[in-house]
Amino acid sequence: MTATPRISFEFFPPQTLDASFRLWETVQALAPMQPNFVSVTYGAGGTTRKLTHEAVSAIGRNYGLNVAAHLTCVDATRAETLEIAEAYAAAGVTEIVALRGDAPKGATRFTPHPDGFASSVDLVEALAATGKFKIRVGAYPEPHPDAADSFADVTWLKRKIDAGATSAITQFFFDADTFFRFRDACARAGITAPIIPGILPITSWEGAKKFAARCGTKVPAKLDEAFTTAARDGREELLALAQCTALCDRLLQGGVDDLHFYTLNRPHLTREVVRALGITPELVLEKVA
Repeated sequence: MTATPRISFEFFPPQTLDASFRLWETVQALAPMQPNFVSVTYGAGGTTRKLTHEAVSAIGRNYGLNVAAHLTCVDATRAETLEIAEAYAAAGVTEIVALRGDAPKGATRFTPHPDGFASSVDLVEALAATGKFKIRVGAYPEPHPDAADSFADVTWLKRKIDAGATSAITQFFFDADTFFRFRDACARAGITAPIIPGILPITSWEGAKKFAARCGTKVPAKLDEAFTTAARDGREELLALAQCTALCDRLLQGGVDDLHFYTLNRPHLTREVVRALGITPELVLEKVA
């Protein structure tokens, strides 16, 4: 295995009391791993805008973590979106994950607000013009559902980087070669900004397949067979740990320095994978000291 990677985690804001407890349990479990940053998502259609702001502020204030707030173009005017960005800046947030965003509930495709940002490129340009944020964006190693082909995702990412983004976080994938092919295509296109692979620890195989179907991620037949067998034998969690750790190890062997974990506010498997990669709370705290 290569040198210890930099890690980061994604959380989502709670919409119920039980979900609130789960979020704070997740942050408490993973904060000691000293992540490079953590991000907090928007709900579909921007439905958790206020909750996202509250979670971002609380995590930064109570845990001292570097928090990157998600910001989307969905269902808001340019003025409203930039007002949210200013509120983040006032709260001490210096990083934003700028995304187009998913279509609102009930809609099949993204439609820009008449007075809003037409795309993530426009949003990145406006945020960069403020000079207040480090801007991260999304990337798709496999074709985005709205993309004409795989190269369209490379072209679109280059536009976002040229507009002012400083790094990208990919959608999750199941095969390391998928990431490597995308990384190579980006390099050929002149993209030099860091591309951080997004990792989904599989806490539910059926749930993971549903996520994959929504975002265009291919599900390897062998992996599906393995999880089906493991579920029948009561070894699903063991397989999930082995699969995720092996994927991360392959990425590290391929020259990756950063890993971004989609925690789904379920910390146990993410924590075990991170520990398997050689990162422990005690080790990290000693390095910081």
